[in-house]
Amino acid sequence: MSTAAPLTLTARDGRPLAASLFVPAQENGVAVVVNSASAVPRPYYNAFAAFLAERGFTVLTYDYRGVGESRQGPLKREAGRMLDWGTLDQAAAFDWFAQNRPHLALTVVGHSAGGQILGLNDRAAAIRAAYLVAAPHGYWGNWPLHLRPLLLALWYGALPASVALLGYFAGSRMGLGDLPAGVARDWARWCTSPHYIGDEAGRPLRPFNDLVTAPLRQTSFTDDLIAPLGAATALLGLYPKAEIEHLHLRPADVGMRKTGHFGFFRRSAPPALWQGAADWLLEKAKPALRAAG
Repeated sequence: MSTAAPLTLTARDGRPLAASLFVPAQENGVAVVVNSASAVPRPYYNAFAAFLAERGFTVLTYDYRGVGESRQGPLKREAGRMLDWGTLDQAAAFDWFAQNRPHLALTVVGHSAGGQILGLNDRAAAIRAAYLVAAPHGYWGNWPLHLRPLLLALWYGALPASVALLGYFAGSRMGLGDLPAGVARDWARWCTSPHYIGDEAGRPLRPFNDLVTAPLRQTSFTDDLIAPLGAATALLGLYPKAEIEHLHLRPADVGMRKTGHFGFFRRSAPPALWQGAADWLLEKAKPALRAAG
C-alpha cells in the first residue's frame, strides 16, 4: 500500500513550497513530478497520484507560489510571476529528486500550464518521459474564430481591470482561478503574443526547450474549450527535439460523457484512462531503467 506525506520544497530563490510525496510500497524505478494547471491546488491530483503510487511510481505534487498552501498571505501581496513557476518552482521539484531519489528515472505529468513550462527548467534534460494533459499553446489565435472575441475581452479588458482594481486577478468570479498580479500579467502578455512564452521585449523565451528530447505525449479532448485542437497541437512545437505523440480524443473514446479541461484527473475518471498513462510512462522510462541497472 502506498503512503502520502507532506513535504516542503525550497524554490531556487529560497521560497518554501508546499508539496506531497506519494511513496509506493515497492518502487518500480520511476519518479513522477506532477506540474499542476494554473491556480489549481495540488490536492486536485491526489487520486491520480495515489493511483500511480499503487503501481510503483514515486510521485511528487506541489503548489506553485501564490497557489494553494504555497500562498503567503493575501493574494494581492504575492509578488510571484508565471515565469517563476517554471524557472524556480518546477526546478525545486526536480532538485528534490536529484538530491533525494537520484536512482529513479524522472518523468513529468503536466496539466495545462504544467505542460507549457518544461522548457523553463534547467534540469529539462533529466526528463525521461513527459505526459501532457490538455496543455495548450495559449496564443489567442490558436482558438476557433467564434471564441476569439471572448479571449481578447479577457486579456485586454477583464484581467487588467481586475488587477488594477483588486491587486490580483479574480478569476474565480469568471469560472477560472484567482492569480497573483504578476502571474496574471505574464499570462495575458504571453496569450496575446504568437510566441506565447516570451520575455519582456516580446521575444520568444525558450531557454531549455531543446533539452526536452524524451518521449512526449499530449492528450487532449474534443470537448475542451481551454485546450482546443489547434492550441494543443501548437504547444508541441515548443519542444522541437522531443519524440512527439498527440492523442486528440472524444470523451466516449475513454468511457466518459464529458471530459473538458479537468476531467482526466477527477476521481470519477475511468481507471483505464489512468492505467494507460501509467503504462506509457513506465514503457518510455524503460531505457533509462535499463541503463541504470
